[in-house]
Amino acid sequence: MENYQDLLMKQRTFFRSGQTKDVQFRIDTLNRLKDLIQKHEQSILDAVKQDLNKSELEAKRAEVGLVLAEINFTLENLESWAETKEVPTAASHEGAKSFIKPEPYGAALVIAPWNYPFQLAVSPLVGAIAGGNTAVLKPSELTPKTSAILSTIFNDNFPEEYLSVVEGEVETSTALLKEDFDYIFFTGSTGVGKIVAEAAAKHLTPMTLELGGKSPTIVHKDANLDEAAQRIARGKFANAGQTCVAPDYLLVHSSVKETLLEKLIDVITATYGDNVVQNPNFGHVVSERHFDRLAGFLNNGTIAAGGKSDRSQLIIEPTILDSISWDDPIMQDEIFGPILPVITYDDQADIIDQIVRRPKPLALYLFSEDENFQDEILNRISFGGGAINDTISQMTSHYLPFGGVGASGMGAYHGKASFDTFSHYKSILKR
Repeated sequence: MENYQDLLMKQRTFFRSGQTKDVQFRIDTLNRLKDLIQKHEQSILDAVKQDLNKSELEAKRAEVGLVLAEINFTLENLESWAETKEVPTAASHEGAKSFIKPEPYGAALVIAPWNYPFQLAVSPLVGAIAGGNTAVLKPSELTPKTSAILSTIFNDNFPEEYLSVVEGEVETSTALLKEDFDYIFFTGSTGVGKIVAEAAAKHLTPMTLELGGKSPTIVHKDANLDEAAQRIARGKFANAGQTCVAPDYLLVHSSVKETLLEKLIDVITATYGDNVVQNPNFGHVVSERHFDRLAGFLNNGTIAAGGKSDRSQLIIEPTILDSISWDDPIMQDEIFGPILPVITYDDQADIIDQIVRRPKPLALYLFSEDENFQDEILNRISFGGGAINDTISQMTSHYLPFGGVGASGMGAYHGKASFDTFSHYKSILKR
């Protein structure tokens, strides 16, 4: 197992030189990174296509577009965010002044996942750079083509003592986690998040954990079913369901269930065609292991739509499973694939009770025009973030911090929240 002490020592030395604390240096780095992404855009799109069969349109929007937008927003605001700000001073300290000064942590470790292998690697790095840190990025071994292009962009254009991409298998992540980094940012499963938290605890390293969970989608009896069908299908089946904030399961009022399912099936057909297994632009499951796990869910309940799969292509078509119970295997862990289980309800108090009994989800979606019901859901159920009458769009706003709570994660990023995540706010009283 490789030892990364030398790399961390180089990054610590470079950080102590003070260069990364210079705001203009951070701005120049972000501008350079933006230029490199634009220069390598086609290579990025090709890599994501090879790794996940992600269509060019989807990859442009969700992988490259979101990162460039994050960089642009950060560049517009970084000077303001980085300023030392004077705050009121307590009357007991008359004559003194009080300041809050944001400062970088130092050397950061970013461990990225495979489902959005470019966006979820580079977006946290934008925050690390903006905050004035050095960073080591460990991309996912399950998306090797994207990992290689990340290595090309960073390792060929930035000194390793500042920004470095380290490729490798799980053993590489384990070795990196043994080192005493100043901050850890991890995106991945709850199970691996516990391992990261345990490793961080040995050094008392602060961290952000972007995890997952079973995100419920509630469709109440008064919902606009045409909009609900469109937005649920888009959120669930993009990237073949391999999205941390995708609707994981559907809770639908019995009075509208049949109509909603009919509309969902129509949307799936209109979007992906009659034979999705042969659709060259539908995303693939990342590995045989994940495919086999997902395929095992197909015998839960009854298949209302879809159900076909091809292991040789690692493809499972968008599938709706009806007649699901809370005890079925598919309801025990996050699905992370293009399978949507449906549970029917009549009593809204019952579904609230069922949701709050389970680990806190990363996202929750509610389709309803009843503001009292909306308020009840928001007040009684804890979740990372979500949307009313939409899905997944909450994670694309620079003004909404994105993160989980409880088993779905800790900490948040996007927009100023990314700068905040990679900054320590130092409080100073001056007499």
